[in-house]
Amino acid sequence: MTHMLLLLPVLIPMGSAVSALLCWERPTMQRWINVVGSTMLLATGLTLLGRVSRGGIIAVQVGSWPAPFGITFVADLLSAIMVTITGIVGLAVAIYSLGSVDAPRESFGYHPLFQVLLMGVCGSFLTGDVFNLYVWFEVMLIASFVLIALGGTHRQLEGAIKYVTLNLFSSAIFLAAVGILYGIAGTLNMADLSVRLRAGATSGLVTTLAIMFTIAFGIKAGVFPLFFWLPASYHTPPAPVSAVFAGLLTKVGVYALIRFLTLLFAQDPGYTHTILLVVAGFTMVTGVLGAVAQSQLRRLLSFHIVSQIGYMVMGLALFTPLALAGSVFYLVHHIIVKTNLFLISGIIHRLRGTEQLEHLGGFYRTHPFLSLLFLIPAFSLAGIPPLSGFWAKLALVQAGLNIGQYLIVAVALVVSLLTLFSMTKIWAEAFWKAPLGDASVMGAPSAVQWSYLMGPVVGLALLTLIIGFATEPFFVLASQAAEQLLNPTDYIRAVLGTTGGAM
Repeated sequence: MTHMLLLLPVLIPMGSAVSALLCWERPTMQRWINVVGSTMLLATGLTLLGRVSRGGIIAVQVGSWPAPFGITFVADLLSAIMVTITGIVGLAVAIYSLGSVDAPRESFGYHPLFQVLLMGVCGSFLTGDVFNLYVWFEVMLIASFVLIALGGTHRQLEGAIKYVTLNLFSSAIFLAAVGILYGIAGTLNMADLSVRLRAGATSGLVTTLAIMFTIAFGIKAGVFPLFFWLPASYHTPPAPVSAVFAGLLTKVGVYALIRFLTLLFAQDPGYTHTILLVVAGFTMVTGVLGAVAQSQLRRLLSFHIVSQIGYMVMGLALFTPLALAGSVFYLVHHIIVKTNLFLISGIIHRLRGTEQLEHLGGFYRTHPFLSLLFLIPAFSLAGIPPLSGFWAKLALVQAGLNIGQYLIVAVALVVSLLTLFSMTKIWAEAFWKAPLGDASVMGAPSAVQWSYLMGPVVGLALLTLIIGFATEPFFVLASQAAEQLLNPTDYIRAVLGTTGGAM
């Protein structure tokens, strides 16, 4: 039962994708298969999280081949948390898609592609093998390549070319690093690699490999100076596609950075993590300055993805239990908040036919509830207490102060103020000011479509409030995940059945 539970986060979206393909001529069936599959994924993620939090790390060797020779799936607290949050985002976006995805995109396979994307994301979180991580990355990226171009508009194709080019470059670096790693270690099982690389101390080649993987995952995560593809592409597809990209895809890169630089490449943190700390600072600053300069809503939010990635990388770079707990908590907070902001931007575009801030206005008067729903994730993103973003940033700031990293703390605080400034800019332009000229509604959704659009937004806003007002259990879980990351003995034992020596 435990083994099946670990495989279900991959099998459920795979089965949903196949079922949707079998209903190619029946778009209504595809829509509800997408929703049901995402619901089942969320239920499985919650069950897996409960099992791991109570019983510890679990692993399964596919085909009964013993590790490190077979294909390993493993779930620690970080993996289980990420699978659960994937289910939350998947369900929210699947419901939202019922009221927003048009028939032409559905006819070209939007719903099965969405499930393939979720399958790749969950596989990336659960794999215990470096090469299979590359495979799951490619599954995820192939689905995302098609989704970002689905519709074939000029703006989409321009964004897709940039997205594909940079991610293929990242994949090439990743694959080259995998080959070199296998050449020096003779294994690609992560637990086995942890034992072998730690025994090999701080050789220059291992440090070089750490930098190669950091570059590959840094491109996928959107860190400085490798992020320019992200704001050029994430605002181009329809809102539900942008939302799932903004919420999940860059976080897979962050997850891989955390996994590799705690489990595999923690031998020389004075070098690798110092570089990462500098990168984190520049990522925060350049991302928020880019956001401040924007006048198009989703492009502004895309730059904020970059800025907020810097906070997650900051926690990894500080490399203390509190800092890593802050990174894990920040991951959860940001996925929920950023997904919600992109969904709200889609509603704004649906109502007014534009996302240019200078052409918007008046939503506070015409849609006061939507305005309130915007304020919750916007203030959380800026770190306003007592919302979830405040506690995430507080943990990172305290972790930096505890070890005397005052410069990065100052950068984090200044960037938080600039984030608040850019959020108030959206509020002033889109919600508070009087609309310019005719504010007639364009493409107003029906009552049923409106419920599909607003339901996920309300749900994610409530979840943001719950995490903010009842922070303790969530942060305790993040702290336990950080402890497992810093002490990989249980991970190695779960996979190899031993705490030392390669099998």
